[in-house]
Amino acid sequence: MAEINNTPWLTVLGWGESGTEGLTAASRQQLADAEVVFGARRHLRLLPPLKAAIREWPVPFADGIAELLNERGRRVVMLVSGDPFWFGAGTSLARHLLASEWTAIPSPSTFSLAASHLAWPLERCSCLGLHAKPLTRIRPYLHAGRRLLVLVRNADAVAELASLVVRFGFAESQLTLLESLGGDNQRIRTLSMSETLPLDITHPVALGILVAGDGPSMPLTPGLADSFFDHDGQITKQPVRAITLAALAPKPGERLWDIGTGSGSIAIEWLLAHPDNQAIGFEHNAERAARARSNAQYLGVDWLELKEGDVLEALANAPLPQAVFIGGGLSQTLLEQLWQRLPAGVRVVVNAVTLESEALLAHWHQAVGGDLYRLELAIAAPIGQRRGWKASYPIVQWRVVR
Repeated sequence: MAEINNTPWLTVLGWGESGTEGLTAASRQQLADAEVVFGARRHLRLLPPLKAAIREWPVPFADGIAELLNERGRRVVMLVSGDPFWFGAGTSLARHLLASEWTAIPSPSTFSLAASHLAWPLERCSCLGLHAKPLTRIRPYLHAGRRLLVLVRNADAVAELASLVVRFGFAESQLTLLESLGGDNQRIRTLSMSETLPLDITHPVALGILVAGDGPSMPLTPGLADSFFDHDGQITKQPVRAITLAALAPKPGERLWDIGTGSGSIAIEWLLAHPDNQAIGFEHNAERAARARSNAQYLGVDWLELKEGDVLEALANAPLPQAVFIGGGLSQTLLEQLWQRLPAGVRVVVNAVTLESEALLAHWHQAVGGDLYRLELAIAAPIGQRRGWKASYPIVQWRVVR
């Protein structure tokens, strides 16, 4: 029987601004033996003379995958920044390959190099790869005293991010510009976030941010203040929202259906619970859907998906969730469709405020079980020169596992 050659044809090689000087002997040997070398233009400029064919990787990144796969069977090296699996290209490449086809040799990541220069403990830093993501994703991490390491695409992104941090109320933050780390052109400069930025910031650039200022930080527990959301009154108020999020009990990687999403507050806090979470908001009112989308972007969870129009039609084609919240549009038809569509184990939480909705929940509670709560809240308010309790409408909440 012929022996099968399981030697990987592709080496994903961590690469830095120091070129081959920062590589191990094994990594240099991979380059010397390669028949084809792929890399971004800024990586290829640091290569020594090689016998291999040199191929520049296109932008956007996905456009180069087919060309790489066409080289299957040859000795191929793909140059990627730093650690291929730490905000790197390794994940994107590996999903197109069998495990036996490739090997990876990492170099120190930009985060590691930046932390070393700043003397920051890397395990205590928040590391954000925003070179291809909306910069508003920094919003949940703005807590005074926190250390952030951020990758951005260019000098324009540095200016945009600094403007955002100042607008969020953290102008006193310390900003360190870390350019071309590890290379001959390395440059490190520190200034206040509110200062005028240098005009000669060069790529690649990373940022070290020591957060300072009295801007409104986003708490880690459910129930953001209502002031964090733009709304027209169609919002689950803070105390009830905190109780509702606790009932929905988000876990990492789960998907929520937020039916009658209004301002998007429930879905947004679901997404804030973990970066791998997903949420789909269903809203028939286009103005409210746009407002929910804007709130999600502003609060750093821009991946909230919004479906506008007829909710019953939209539900039929949506990927199945692990939890469902109904905050508006409750009806017998909606519940019937949910019970037909949802698999066993899905957590369902419904908030109702009208007598008709309460009666519907009482009926379904009797029919299928779960827990039925009546939430009554009051807040101290002036009565002439004294104070008294001003009651809000009671909320009836039904919690059930399908």
